Amino acid sequence: MQRRKIEIMDTTLRDGEQTSGVSFSISEKLTITQLLLEELNVDRVEIASARVSEGEFQAVKNILVWAEANGYADRIEVLSFVDDGVSVDWMVQSGVKVQNLLTKGSMNHLTHQLKKTPQQHFAEIKKVIDLATNHNIATNVYLEDWSNGMRNSPDYVFQLLDALSVLPVKRILLPDTLGILTPTETFTYITDIKSKYPAIHFDFHAHNDYDLGTANVLEAVKAGIDGLHLTVNGMGERAGNAALASTIAVLNDFCPGIEVQMKESAIYSVSKLVETFSGIRIPSNKPIVGSNVFTQTAGIHADGDSKNNLYFNDLLPERFGRKREYALGKTSGKANIEKNLQELGLKLNDADLKKVTQRVIELGDKKETVTKEDLPYIISDVLDSSLYGEKVVVESYVLMNSMGLRPSATIAVKIDDEKFEENAQGDGQFDAFMNALTKVYNKKKRRLPKLIDYAVRIAPGSSSDALCETIITWETDQKKFITRGLDSDQTVCAIKATQKMLNII
Repeated sequence: MQRRKIEIMDTTLRDGEQTSGVSFSISEKLTITQLLLEELNVDRVEIASARVSEGEFQAVKNILVWAEANGYADRIEVLSFVDDGVSVDWMVQSGVKVQNLLTKGSMNHLTHQLKKTPQQHFAEIKKVIDLATNHNIATNVYLEDWSNGMRNSPDYVFQLLDALSVLPVKRILLPDTLGILTPTETFTYITDIKSKYPAIHFDFHAHNDYDLGTANVLEAVKAGIDGLHLTVNGMGERAGNAALASTIAVLNDFCPGIEVQMKESAIYSVSKLVETFSGIRIPSNKPIVGSNVFTQTAGIHADGDSKNNLYFNDLLPERFGRKREYALGKTSGKANIEKNLQELGLKLNDADLKKVTQRVIELGDKKETVTKEDLPYIISDVLDSSLYGEKVVVESYVLMNSMGLRPSATIAVKIDDEKFEENAQGDGQFDAFMNALTKVYNKKKRRLPKLIDYAVRIAPGSSSDALCETIITWETDQKKFITRGLDSDQTVCAIKATQKMLNII
């Protein structure tokens, strides 16, 4: 069976940048454009709106220089306006080859915002398109508020489509501008339009105000839509746009007659980069790209995965460059523990495994975070064995922080049954502790790993006296690794995490 090709246009850099508080720099816009086209292999990228700012102009200009040099100029698009040629002049100066012209797709917008008749609006649209054509700029046309137009003024929508059908328009873009469509409406409206204009290429642009973005996209595809507008991480104004990751997974798994030329394996890495650039954190339970979506927490699920993958579905993490994990907490069972021990290369008999499982559950009840790296310490503590013996112990310490004096630390550390005491000052209590520890290791002629990241957090919902978690990333010549410490005191957390590091090295 020959599959029908669906074009994907990513609008993270235009519509997605309308997410409150988000503004990409010039270099970030170029980097994201390059990844979208070369790594994800999207068909087109909408990168900006014309006339917004000088920074936007420079970003578009830089992107078009790169795009021209690499054969992507006809896949770069910019939102433009019916403004008597001002947008066209802006695009000519910036090098843009494709405009997405914003027109009024509902009688309500036309009457109350533009205060013009349909004939006046159509004449102005034709003038802009003719001018763009004279400058070798191809035109796609947005029908702003099209969804409300189909609900309340369908005669006007078809009148506009009739006018556009005789103009040099490459694609007509149908946005659910306010995110108000139901899946049934989406299917009905697009079916009606495609049946009347079968030769025209139509795109669907879904917003997610009712959390129906992906469902509406699926119905649009069933109705015969030719292209879709998506954003990385579902970014966009208000509740955002239809998310690229979810949509691609749905199309690949539930639409066998559809073809999209997207590289699923690149979705997660691009998603994380956009998260970093935008500052908008991905919810942990967001499908495909959230931190928890490939994590089994319940023990019964881990057990089922060990018995013919009973809790697997088609959303295998490897498709998206990820892997399945098994959380450790109060709902953990023996199967969760075993899965994590396997990754550490450890194995326990049934009796010992039961004891360790009980301890993990107890820690989970106290809202303590248990990680795979913590398991050897729990095993050592619970079983009182040398399976992962602590050869280095921070036996005692005194931390001083006095007004007018530099913070200081006095520590006592036992290394292979040999005890050392040192004192040092630092820029803070933990810095003083590390300086004293460095003196100890200098005596042993050993070098400590480099501390490259330090983060402290309190679990959501905790009270002020709850446990905090310190997460430290260390680096040696051979590897990077992370240790965690838990305590009600932030500095003690860091010291506990450091002691874990000392035993790992």
